[in-house]
Amino acid sequence: MNPAYPFSAVVGLDDLKLALVLNAVSPRAGGVLVRGEKGTAKSTIVRALAAQLPPVAVVAGCRFHCDPAAPDPGCPDGPHEPDAAWVRRPASLVELPVGASEDRLAGSLDLERALTEGVKAFEPGLLAAAHRGVLYVDEVNLLHDHLVDLLLDAAALGVCYVERETVSVRHAARFLLVGTMNPEEGELRPQLLDRFGLTVEVRATREPGERAEVVRRRFAFDADPEGFAARWAPEEAALAGRIARARAALPAVRLPDARLRQITAVCAGFEVDGLRADLVTAHAAVAHAAWQGRDVVTREDVRVAARLALPHRRRRDPFDAPGLDERLLDDLLDQTEPDGAYDPDDPDDPDDREGPGRPEDPDGPGGPPADGSQSDGSQSDDSRSDGPAAPSHEISGEGGGGSASDASPSDGEPASRSENAQGSAPEDVAAVGTPFRVPVLRVAGVGEGAAGRRSSGRGRHGRTIGARLPGGAGPRAIDLPATLLAAAPRQVLRGRRGPGLILRRDDLREPVREGREGNLVLFVVDASGSMGARRRMTAVKTAVLSLLLDAYQRRDKVGLVVFRGRGATVALPPTSSVEAGAARLRALPTGGRTPLAEGLATAAEVLRVERMRDPDRRPLLVVVTDGRATSGGDVTRAATALAGVTSVVVDCESGPVRLGLAGALALRLGARVLPLESLGDLVSTRRKAG
Repeated sequence: MNPAYPFSAVVGLDDLKLALVLNAVSPRAGGVLVRGEKGTAKSTIVRALAAQLPPVAVVAGCRFHCDPAAPDPGCPDGPHEPDAAWVRRPASLVELPVGASEDRLAGSLDLERALTEGVKAFEPGLLAAAHRGVLYVDEVNLLHDHLVDLLLDAAALGVCYVERETVSVRHAARFLLVGTMNPEEGELRPQLLDRFGLTVEVRATREPGERAEVVRRRFAFDADPEGFAARWAPEEAALAGRIARARAALPAVRLPDARLRQITAVCAGFEVDGLRADLVTAHAAVAHAAWQGRDVVTREDVRVAARLALPHRRRRDPFDAPGLDERLLDDLLDQTEPDGAYDPDDPDDPDDREGPGRPEDPDGPGGPPADGSQSDGSQSDDSRSDGPAAPSHEISGEGGGGSASDASPSDGEPASRSENAQGSAPEDVAAVGTPFRVPVLRVAGVGEGAAGRRSSGRGRHGRTIGARLPGGAGPRAIDLPATLLAAAPRQVLRGRRGPGLILRRDDLREPVREGREGNLVLFVVDASGSMGARRRMTAVKTAVLSLLLDAYQRRDKVGLVVFRGRGATVALPPTSSVEAGAARLRALPTGGRTPLAEGLATAAEVLRVERMRDPDRRPLLVVVTDGRATSGGDVTRAATALAGVTSVVVDCESGPVRLGLAGALALRLGARVLPLESLGDLVSTRRKAG
């Protein structure tokens, strides 16, 4: 088995390294969420971290990895005797796949043994396997929300509770939680995002020399993994030793009341919701002090902790990008600095001393990139790939996680004008107003798509409406009454003579549950010149943004087709990233003729391709137009290609004289018509009627 890529050999990523190390020192820091584009070594560095954790002693034969020095009194495999045999093993790295079930994560009752042998046999899940190690969730944003919630509950409490099928089990589950995600594939819900202690944004460096060093080292590792690991072994051993020393020193680190007040003032100054931010920042500051070899928390520890703990807690809107104003952070720290505790002009101030590994020293080992960005490369082209560039393994507390800027016009901005890419007349880019609640749009019937909150669907969640034979992969859950009813008539033929049920695999039944599913909401937006009249496009963009927000809340995938000028384009292929849809919508220009048929034809092609990729996810087509067609092909023929697709036409026609063209289009599509100006009124009318 090839060794893992060394943690110390990863180029750059200083903030990410620091966040992982702080959690290795103190799991109370709450885990790490790593956000970044694909190909930025997120998974590589997480897997490398497990090898740096100190080995753990476990009670021999305990499936829950109890510490022989302090075994869990409630361990299902216990109680363990004080002199029980024990073994030492490396800290475990457990990976949670996106498609895992709740039983796989938390554990479950072995129903076959329970029914045939009359014993309550509990099969531990991944949370038990990860106890005292690392639990790694790649693409955590694609995990079902209820699993993320269960996972984060266990991480926060340090205990896993399992209550099902007459079994009640609790066991210790303390682990370093690391989740990685690509924001382009969709965001975590804000309430789940808040449960991660620290977050880091990573992106690939744009410096050619640094990128070359990344490739150089990867080539060297692929050519000779053992030799490459051996050359980095001294760095790895030094890092592991420092983590162990920081862990041992952690209980002695003191958090003065003045620093605690400073932490709470910073959290209040950034207007974060709840108190979890205060707790996490305090734990991270204490861990950073231990990592730096201090026995008391300083201003720098608070600053580093706040930079990692607060950015993802400042989102006020689902479309907001995480970020932190470091200038405001420094102002808040200055305003709350205890009297006499910090003097930047005093060279003898202990908090301002210089030396190897100081986080604020940009030239020291592991210092931040010169441009202040958090990227996956920070070493010069002079570094070689065949060994460590320097004997130090300092990890900087500075380096800044870059955040995406919103270049779209804000509410109330006048529309900007730009040259049409096709060389025709100038085009408008309308501003976007404040989103509002929209009526619930559903797909008729019952589907079997991914869990969500829009249309009726059958899946793993919801109310039980029946039972069925499981598929080839076996039952996802057991319907106990139906299983017993299937087995009972066959007991005599199977030779049953005493207590205990003779059960066969073909007796098993799984429940059929009906709840809600998410859909693919495909927006087809008319961005032609007629939509730019009387600031109509501002109203259109605001309505579509409101529908996007609704799709976000209902766990839908979204896509965006735009038609204008000479044809139609797919502005946003189907994705779970509603934020990407909002960004494309804000930058959408208006102008040119109205090729309505091309817009419908493009939508039909998008749905055809997506049906092959995800056949269980049912589409909902939302066409936003005034119904005019001033260029292009036959609208009736294009509409025929969308037969059977649940559709809604948002009629954008305005003015005293209306032609009703959007209504005619709706008839061709078999769609419901919603006037643009009534979208918000429908919700308020229903509230009054209720």
